[in-house]
Amino acid sequence: MSMDVWVLGRIGYDLYAVEHGRPLPEVEQFSRHLGGSSANMAVGLSRLGLKVGIISAVGDDLLADYLLGFLKSEGVDTHFTVRVPGYNTSLCLTEVWPPKHFRQVFYRTSPADAHVEIDEAALNEIGKARMFVTNGTSLASLPSRDSAMVALQVAKQRGVMTVFDVDYRPSSWPDVDAAGDQAQQTLAFADVVLANEEELALLTNNASDAVNAVLNAGPRVLVQKLGARGVAAHIKGESHLGPSRTERLLCAIGGGDAFASGFLYALLDGRDLPTALAYGNASAAIVVSRVSCSDAMPGLEEIRVLLKGSAAASI
Repeated sequence: MSMDVWVLGRIGYDLYAVEHGRPLPEVEQFSRHLGGSSANMAVGLSRLGLKVGIISAVGDDLLADYLLGFLKSEGVDTHFTVRVPGYNTSLCLTEVWPPKHFRQVFYRTSPADAHVEIDEAALNEIGKARMFVTNGTSLASLPSRDSAMVALQVAKQRGVMTVFDVDYRPSSWPDVDAAGDQAQQTLAFADVVLANEEELALLTNNASDAVNAVLNAGPRVLVQKLGARGVAAHIKGESHLGPSRTERLLCAIGGGDAFASGFLYALLDGRDLPTALAYGNASAAIVVSRVSCSDAMPGLEEIRVLLKGSAAASI
């Protein structure tokens, strides 16, 4: 069975503070969840009714048992996710102290997800999909960097909609220039790019007209995440601003992955940019009102209920 979407990137094990409003060093109790931006997006897109598979690597450990089990329970195909002996599944601990403090500690020394190796069978499946998604963390080291780039190129050549989420994590890179150099190489093969303002500067070496610098490099759509101001979507000669729909903020972690899931679902469904922004922002608003990323992802009906009565949503 062909997938609608293949996602290549990291799967992680997340621990969220159960004691809210307490500094992370003082937290004694945590709840466990599936994490990693790629895995979060895969779950989010699956809950919206798409057939989704993830290409990744996890440690050959007990944490992986839970993560792979959760993905399968969400209908995400893990056929091309492998266990890598001798390397660790990524771990992240998160403080939950609304409205502004969500500090995190990452354990990603020699992570298993840096060892994704793609084969012809996976490339063949990517070429039959409707969308392929990868991110900047996959570019941080070999062999995952080569796997992500080859997959992007094959998807582009075969007419699959390609998506690159910059997903800049300083701890994964020796310096910002290295991250920028690698991310810039994806632009010729990415139809859709998602970036916050820091990541947009990284993509363009702080160009004065960063939006057009990205669009002129190849992508058809640039999504610019603007924090509390909302999200803008740009194509050549046209821009749209989608205001934030967040009314209750409990945990900001995962909002970007939720936005991506809603936005990309609507784009794949043939919706226009304003509608796609509305879906993305509604998905984000739901997730940040809860704790965790993957578990918090909404279904399509929940998004539509939030958007009910909105002319922009066209539902």
